[in-house]
Amino acid sequence: MLEYYISDTDSKLQKIDGLKKGCWVNMVAPSEAEIKLISDRLDIPEDFIKDPLDDEERSRLEREDNHILIIVDFPYITYDDAGNPFYETLPIGLIVTDECFITISLIENPIITDFVTKKMKGFFTYKKTRFALQILFNISSYYLRYLKQINRKTDDIEKELHQSMKNEELYAFLSLEKSLVYFTTSLKSNKIVLQKLLRLNHLKMYEEDKDLLEDVIIENTQAIEMAETYHSILTSMMNTFASVISNNLNIVMKFLTSITIILSFPTIVASIYGMNVDLPFQNNPYAFIGVIFVALILSSVTTIIFWKKKYF
Repeated sequence: MLEYYISDTDSKLQKIDGLKKGCWVNMVAPSEAEIKLISDRLDIPEDFIKDPLDDEERSRLEREDNHILIIVDFPYITYDDAGNPFYETLPIGLIVTDECFITISLIENPIITDFVTKKMKGFFTYKKTRFALQILFNISSYYLRYLKQINRKTDDIEKELHQSMKNEELYAFLSLEKSLVYFTTSLKSNKIVLQKLLRLNHLKMYEEDKDLLEDVIIENTQAIEMAETYHSILTSMMNTFASVISNNLNIVMKFLTSITIILSFPTIVASIYGMNVDLPFQNNPYAFIGVIFVALILSSVTTIIFWKKKYF
């Protein structure tokens, strides 16, 4: 998909039919023909466009002639077969040229959608450096937003685990832990790119742009710290609750074993008096009542002993 946008001096975004100086080109999973079209029209190396379409591409900053490529990872949400949210990351490419600004990604994502739907205010397509920094800031904001969602989801699962003997909650924990690993790795890669942007003069930046970039770095650093903290907590909770689930199962088994022992005494007494041999008091009219009484006494004594020992 290939879309062209341009904003006026009042920051009103308009969709246009083709390339124009100062426009924004949004490429989502572009075809070979679309890649070649943009590459030829803007004299951009095709690798600049194809690299961000590799889901394993590393974050980096690259410059060739007057074209600058920024690749960073952005977060997005998917769901597993059980309906549990799973957070992953994918590369997004930002290309700054003399003519226009280009974004490239494999999927439609909320980071770019926020700009297309005008949810993000105060950006201009012709202010390419500022626009790139605003996208980077939005990416860091989404990391923080999703990390807070992961924390809330962790709290919800923790409440369910207190009385649980199932594995579904642990699987949900495992999914969240995997998400945090992806986040931590991607955020640290993004941090290197952001620091290079600040250190190198690849992009022409005014004082306001430098302040915005420093804000992006702060947001990214905060997200790294949150991800590492949540990962440590989640790992500890998984180990703890795995033990809790095992302990709950042991309690149930202990209860069932206690009941089996209590019920075994009436069974033993009844089986003895069911033998086809001469038995004490077999001719006594009260023998049956006596047998039941003995069985109840044995079961009651055993029950009291188990109760005092807190077996159930």
